[in-house]
Amino acid sequence: MNETEKTIRVGSRKSQLALIQTNHVIKKLEDLYSTKKFEIVTMMTIGDQILDKPLPKIGEKSLFTKELETALELGTVDFLVHSLKDMPTDLPEGMVIGAVLEREDPRDVVIMNSKMKGKTLKTLPKGSVVGTSSLRRTAQLQRNYPELEVKNIRGNLNTRLRKLDEDNQYDAIVLAKAGVDRMGWTEKISQVLDTDDMMYAVGQGALAVECRGHDSATLVMLDAISDKSTVARIVAERSFLNRLGGGCSAPVAVCSHITTAPAQQVPATAHAQTAPPTTLALSGAVWSLDGRQTVKHSSSCALQSDSNVDDDDDEPPRKCQHKEQRLYCGLSTRSLSPEDLVAAEKVGCDLALILIKQGALEIMNKAKKTIHSSIE
Repeated sequence: MNETEKTIRVGSRKSQLALIQTNHVIKKLEDLYSTKKFEIVTMMTIGDQILDKPLPKIGEKSLFTKELETALELGTVDFLVHSLKDMPTDLPEGMVIGAVLEREDPRDVVIMNSKMKGKTLKTLPKGSVVGTSSLRRTAQLQRNYPELEVKNIRGNLNTRLRKLDEDNQYDAIVLAKAGVDRMGWTEKISQVLDTDDMMYAVGQGALAVECRGHDSATLVMLDAISDKSTVARIVAERSFLNRLGGGCSAPVAVCSHITTAPAQQVPATAHAQTAPPTTLALSGAVWSLDGRQTVKHSSSCALQSDSNVDDDDDEPPRKCQHKEQRLYCGLSTRSLSPEDLVAAEKVGCDLALILIKQGALEIMNKAKKTIHSSIE
């Protein structure tokens, strides 16, 4: 390895959580590439700067990624670390997701104000105020807990926790469990919300690394830290959202999992053993802003259990400079076979089409019109 190799610059938001996540990705890479050197370059995004408005009223796309992606395009940084749920399904031209790390628990959690210690959403007094910045959470809270008041809360996790503890405007707040855990605040969790109570956002719990699509050396490096099961789930979820045309201005949520059947007993005389079947299951739902209208459905597809691609690790993912590699909702990866990637993408798209037939677009369009009217 060339010891004079240039330092790799990594773009990140400035929040404590963003830096924790960025350092986590760098540590994974340092464990594999001990001679490489990394430097973090921090910056503020629109979503970080405007904290007095709900997210849908600021804009629909790239609220937490645009400034970072501009730096990536200009070459100021070599790759970016994002919470995958913050990334639009359509990336800027020339940008790709080069790695998706193993997903942490994607569910949401409740943190109670100290005066509500021991309570759950179900046992909170009528009229208690629950804070969230997400239309997805708001719709589900209003549907499942109509006796509670849902109020917008913005800011990074430190700011939201301070508002809960000090401002006394909220009796509880709802956050992503993965972020709370990464901050080391697991002991503050009052309730983990199962998906029957709260389906989660597309990509929630996973970290994504974005880079330039033509940067084959970085793509090879990043692919080594991708998790194939997470990649399959994320492709399905992002395909679902992309086909619906959803974003932060519509309450859309998912739930996915991968299961592998137990290996069958094979007689000792058998020459070969059939690989156990692997299934990717995806549920998706759309709500009205008040949670009263909803459409929901589930679907699944089979995956190959031997879906690793055994290419030479040092071979760039593009064998011909004139031939672009196929992307799957922005993902460029060799951690899964093309067949599995196509299957995951198709199950997400097909599920969206089912919901569209059930009236999902009408519900979403009504939500968007309501939000636009409130902005005007």
